[in-house]
Amino acid sequence: MGVTIKDVAKEAGVSISTVSRVINNSKPVSPEIKRKVLQIIDELGYRPNEVARTLVTKKSYLIGVVVTDLGNSYIADMVRGIEEVGKMYNYDILLCSTYGEKEAEAKYFNLLDRKQVEGIILISNSLNDDIEEIIGRYKKPFVYLSRYSFEKKYPTVTINNYQAAYEMTRYLQSLGHDNIAYVSSDMGPNSVEGCIHKGYKNAIKENENAEEKVYDAKGIDVEDGYEIAKDIAKDLEEVSAVFCSTDELALGVSNYLSDNNIKVPDEVSIAGFGDINFSSVFRPRLTTIKEPYYDIGAVAIRRIIKELKEEEIDKEHITLPFQIQKRDSCLKLI
Repeated sequence: MGVTIKDVAKEAGVSISTVSRVINNSKPVSPEIKRKVLQIIDELGYRPNEVARTLVTKKSYLIGVVVTDLGNSYIADMVRGIEEVGKMYNYDILLCSTYGEKEAEAKYFNLLDRKQVEGIILISNSLNDDIEEIIGRYKKPFVYLSRYSFEKKYPTVTINNYQAAYEMTRYLQSLGHDNIAYVSSDMGPNSVEGCIHKGYKNAIKENENAEEKVYDAKGIDVEDGYEIAKDIAKDLEEVSAVFCSTDELALGVSNYLSDNNIKVPDEVSIAGFGDINFSSVFRPRLTTIKEPYYDIGAVAIRRIIKELKEEEIDKEHITLPFQIQKRDSCLKLI
């Protein structure tokens, strides 16, 4: 039989309730008694019964995290931020991966509720009605994270997508590119792509020598970029740079051009959005907008912990800084 709280109390010469207060940090205990109890806990190797502790304190110190696919590098970075900051505040995470199945999200939300998590972070491309109903019913602290969609009614952590796209387009113009094509990846009414497109559009409007040239990809992945590049390749006399709404699209465009002996950036410059891991190892290395995925995860769990501790929360929607990663896929024109 393992060491019990009763054994700790007897060895320390204090009551069981005093040991409980030290373990749960629930009520004040004198520094001397606290040091003594912690020393005895360490010497005896006592480990609290987490189930019993949760029943008594009504706190599980667990945060649920539901993701589409941990194999996506940017999601892994977000989860790392969530986990590391959670540990700083003595919170652990329960991680569930849906692998893109929307039905699995509701299943995992119900599972996490049964596990008595204190808050939930969802990393998903979009929200569906079933999840919104569950979020409203559980009344737990909740944060929604997505590269692709934005929901005003739920707390979020993101970047200013409009400003990022505007500044990227202006950067390409500073390199001498007037004829900048944009590859769209519209994902619906709440898509952040709309903000990215608007940033590109307004930067183009400010240049009297430029005009919009938009190509609509069928999706957001490398394969979709490869397909749309077939149309772009027909117009290269009118296009000197291509700005894509995701890195995946940009890499697909670059692959197609390379396969057809069109040199990047010598014949056409390419820029992306997101700075996924492949962007810096692909050749030529991709110029792109860097989204701070680790920081997004870290800030998301910090917000939940603030809410649990009833600390002041300044904003529902937190906007973090972005950077333009200037790499090899864009060429300055003479």
